[in-house]
Amino acid sequence: MDLASPVQYVKGVGPLRAEALAREGVSTLEDLLFHVPIRYEDRRELSRIADLRPGMKVSVSGTVTAAGLRRARRMPIYEVRLDDASGRLKALWFNQPFLKDVLPRGAEVVLYGTADYDREGSRQLMMASPEYELIVNEDTTYTGRIVPVYEKLGPLTGKMLRRILLRLAESIPDELPDPLPADLRDRLGVITRPEALRRIHRPGEDDEVGLLNAARSPAHVRLILEEFFLFQLGLARQRQARQDRPKRAAFQVTDATREAVKRILPFHLTTAQRRVLREIADDMRSPHAMNRLVQGDVGSGKTMVALLSMVVAVEDGYQAAFMAPTEILAEQHYLTFKRLLARCEYTVGLFTSALKGKERGRANEDLASGRVQIAVGTHALIQQGVAFHRLGLAVVDEQHRFGVLQREDLRRKGGEVDVLVMTATPIPRTLALTAYGDLDVSVVDERPPGRMPIATVHRAASERRAVIDAVRRALAAGHQAYVVYPLVEESDKLEDVRAATQMAEEWRAALPEARVGLLHGRLKGAEKEQVMAAFHRGELQVLVATTVIEVGVDVPGATVMVIEHAERFGLAQLHQLRGRVGRGAGASTCVLVTHGRLSDEARARVEVLTHSDNGFVIAEKDLELRGPGDFFGTRQSGLPRLRVGDLLRDRELMAVARTEAFRYVDEGRAGRKAGTLEEFLEKGGWQRRFGLARVG
Repeated sequence: MDLASPVQYVKGVGPLRAEALAREGVSTLEDLLFHVPIRYEDRRELSRIADLRPGMKVSVSGTVTAAGLRRARRMPIYEVRLDDASGRLKALWFNQPFLKDVLPRGAEVVLYGTADYDREGSRQLMMASPEYELIVNEDTTYTGRIVPVYEKLGPLTGKMLRRILLRLAESIPDELPDPLPADLRDRLGVITRPEALRRIHRPGEDDEVGLLNAARSPAHVRLILEEFFLFQLGLARQRQARQDRPKRAAFQVTDATREAVKRILPFHLTTAQRRVLREIADDMRSPHAMNRLVQGDVGSGKTMVALLSMVVAVEDGYQAAFMAPTEILAEQHYLTFKRLLARCEYTVGLFTSALKGKERGRANEDLASGRVQIAVGTHALIQQGVAFHRLGLAVVDEQHRFGVLQREDLRRKGGEVDVLVMTATPIPRTLALTAYGDLDVSVVDERPPGRMPIATVHRAASERRAVIDAVRRALAAGHQAYVVYPLVEESDKLEDVRAATQMAEEWRAALPEARVGLLHGRLKGAEKEQVMAAFHRGELQVLVATTVIEVGVDVPGATVMVIEHAERFGLAQLHQLRGRVGRGAGASTCVLVTHGRLSDEARARVEVLTHSDNGFVIAEKDLELRGPGDFFGTRQSGLPRLRVGDLLRDRELMAVARTEAFRYVDEGRAGRKAGTLEEFLEKGGWQRRFGLARVG
């Protein structure tokens, strides 16, 4: 059996179905065998009809004693009576008139389904649309065993797949190549690949239905560990290859660098900031290119760590790039860096799509000549025509908002340069081991001194007077407030969502004594800068805004955050918005205002926010609520395309696989031969299956 052979040669598939399967990502025999059941049904015991009770899901066997085709509401219904000598059972199927030829009177049949009271009013039990199997010469395929249930795959229904895969499973030879070496199988305590593929499609008598449905049967555990191990092995090899390539510059941390850092720092670093900065400095001094992820909660001081890292590069004669996902965020960082670097002679440049014509040309010339030492910008930094003189460090802020290839484009602007990626959306460990599996991870897990926890409360829209009073009290105490809305203007699709432009006027009317500003993404760059600068200086007391203020905005005087239509925001986004307050020494409050009846998921998000301000706890809950794909929101994020494993359910197995994969690569460096395993990586389409799951 050659698992690489085209699927069209499998009996029951053929050329036409193979074309449709290819569109579903199934091209080979192996692809088909790894389409595993979604659940298993225990049909090992036959029940007597007389013993049935409503709600029981069972198998019964008997003779069809009556059968007939009738119509109800223009739909054909085929109805039979099954007799097993202990009693009678009614069964019917909707819109399947062909069954009159398949299950005629006198047929011996096994039915599997859920018993319930007859829908036509009698107390007799019945089964609606049960699965059926004819008994031919006392032989049945799916009776008296654990039966796999498959999700439809292209043109193949679940029943077709069961028939095809059962036949394939029975023909899998013991000699089938196994990517996991024998010593690794022994260490992990798993069965061989051929046995796993057979048992996952045709469970044996000793298999337990509970373990099969929990994906913890010996077959599942083996195939999940194999998939995770191959994925992590690819990451480990990428990491090894990166370490084996010399980078453009091994930086020096000199006395001049230390003096520059002292001039810049407006305060003492926290212990966590010092620890992470030390890890980055060690990477930058290394001859191997840095590939480090810095994650930390909102307000933990990651930006200062990034700025000091760029100072190391600039002091050593290199340029640094800082790429942010939006213009307003890039502008915020640009202004912050210029303010903090005022005592130094560094040149900071801003590169966004707002730069046009001659202005853009001059900025590009300054960057290419080296006059600009720190380039802050958006995607504009990776456009054609933008060239660096001597790039040494690339920093990507809020990296989850960029695709993997965009991060790679920035790195390539300087060749083998150090890469530092940052996120204020804490990434659960499970995903950090996958989408960022070849990165070193640093965590800024400490608040700057003097910052107090943010109190979070939930208010219904009907309690608006209380919300306005809370804002009024904050303004009277000399503080400021944000009010965030999901839209800029009224939308036909979301008519109940209050728009920021309209609501700015309502807040001005509610607080006539206050100076209220408006900020949204449709304002021009200069207008945004003026509004934010006025709010930062305290000239505006209330800022009505859309989610453009989600990250990066730092106004210590703001102590109240009102989020309108909180039910429409994601959990991570709510936490990010909440993090815009609590950045000074005063006590801060976040008010989640919801409208109408909440869905279960929306209520769960609100409850999480009101009970926790720990970003890592919130991230884990967000992952549970949304799932891995939606957590990142993009296929380009680098998450592997898994066939058997599940990132949430199997997180512990992923950690085991990672340990073994990196151990294997380390042993390989000592001269160990990889053999079959290397062939699986080289010929098994690692990139096709798992994607470009890396940054640099």
